Amino acid sequence: MDPNRVLIFDTTLRDGEQSPGASLNESEKLQIAHALSRLGVDVIEAGFPYSSQGDFNAVKQIATEVHGPIICGLARASEADIEKAAESLMPALKRRIHTFIGSSDIHLEHKLKLTRSQCIEKAIKAVRLARSFTDDVEFSPEDAGRADPIFLFELIQAAIEAGATTINIPDTVGYITPYEFGGLIKSIKENVPNIDKAIISVHCHNDLGLAVSNSFAAVLNGARQIECTINGLGERAGNCALEEIVMILKTRQKTFGLFTEINTTEIARTSHLVSNLTGFPVQKNKAIVGANAFAHESGIHQDGVLKHKNTYEIIDPSEVGYKTNRLPLGPRSGKHALKSRLAELGYALDALELDAAYIRFKDLADKRKQVSDKDLISIVDEKQREASTEVFYTLEHLQIACGSGLPTASVEIKNLKRDVLLRTSSLGTGPVDAIYQAIKELVDIQNELIEFSVHSVTEGIDAQGEVTIRVKYQNKIYTGYAADTDILVASAKAYLNAINKLCAYLEAVPEPVKEIIHEKI
Repeated sequence: MDPNRVLIFDTTLRDGEQSPGASLNESEKLQIAHALSRLGVDVIEAGFPYSSQGDFNAVKQIATEVHGPIICGLARASEADIEKAAESLMPALKRRIHTFIGSSDIHLEHKLKLTRSQCIEKAIKAVRLARSFTDDVEFSPEDAGRADPIFLFELIQAAIEAGATTINIPDTVGYITPYEFGGLIKSIKENVPNIDKAIISVHCHNDLGLAVSNSFAAVLNGARQIECTINGLGERAGNCALEEIVMILKTRQKTFGLFTEINTTEIARTSHLVSNLTGFPVQKNKAIVGANAFAHESGIHQDGVLKHKNTYEIIDPSEVGYKTNRLPLGPRSGKHALKSRLAELGYALDALELDAAYIRFKDLADKRKQVSDKDLISIVDEKQREASTEVFYTLEHLQIACGSGLPTASVEIKNLKRDVLLRTSSLGTGPVDAIYQAIKELVDIQNELIEFSVHSVTEGIDAQGEVTIRVKYQNKIYTGYAADTDILVASAKAYLNAINKLCAYLEAVPEPVKEIIHEKI
């Protein structure tokens, strides 16, 4: 491997999915894994197989169907964890087991109840067992940022002697600063005698907003793998954002000489997909992928950009997948034009997928007159998301009455499993609440709406509205998403999207409880 190449280890499907409310089903995880493969990541940490049957199944499916990147499974330093990870990864052409154990005295004393020597023994045993299943083994001394350096050196040396080929140094709680973290990586290279037999990796959390800075400091001091997530997802404040660290290395390659093999033109598309599937909107001023990342409102800035883009843009938007829509598509645009534009945006649809997208496109074009690239991305991603979720209920009709009186929603949905139309009307504190009360009554599954958010896909009064919601059922959270030019229709569809995921989890649809309109007012 070129000594200046930095490997990108994506953990969106493992650490990113651990963000509260970001749970994904197996099909959605597979969608993201395929997107990560197109993006060109070197390693996909597909999950924690021992943690649940769902995680095991998702890792195994990704290992079977996604080719190109190394497929990795996380395992604690225990026999059961490692064997489960190995089983799930068996179909992968390239597989890695990532095993870990706490290394700081805080973890050893209070969480693991282990002495330092016992910790080293467990690490050696775990790495050796993992090596019996694959030659590619990664070892992480958890909470390395707060560990005693002398003990850390000893633990790393023992793991490499046992067969670890990658040593990951995690700042598990986001405590360390770039100066300290760079120094730690440098000291590991200087004090671990066999470190040349392994690649140094880093996994930084963002509790103090330093995950990207710490990762960058690490590679400047010899680390050659960065563990990161799309949009910086992850536990608590998240992880190092893939799009940010990758574009730092690309934009400043002449200065620092470091590079990745990431296909950066896939960044925007992948960011949008992950945001929609997890239900975590990207903040507008987010670096690289935020809506305002390449916007210029100041007159001075606009004047400068018009004269020469480099006056205020250090990154060409096309480098990360944003394209200028010079010829907007409209109601008279044909299927061929749509297919051509989608190909430019990186979407290769088969005949059936194109037909479905064209129907949605024509419907939107009749309402908006001009359809932007962002609209097209929303259309295709929504169709792919629908295909990944088993459909139990669909919205057939929605009528809203609101004003000075109490808002009322008349809703008709179809139970596809039983081929029955369900209808009712309901009052609410507002039109969206009325819709949700009606749907909740029809599906007859007790759930709690815990989050509702809406934003526009593009500018203008006729823009599509994207709605993301989260519902809670028995301590499990389900995310729903939909887009429509009518925000109330999008709200109803998003709720049904979440309900469909809930029904898939329950593996059964309750008996229909309403088949006629109920007079309530």
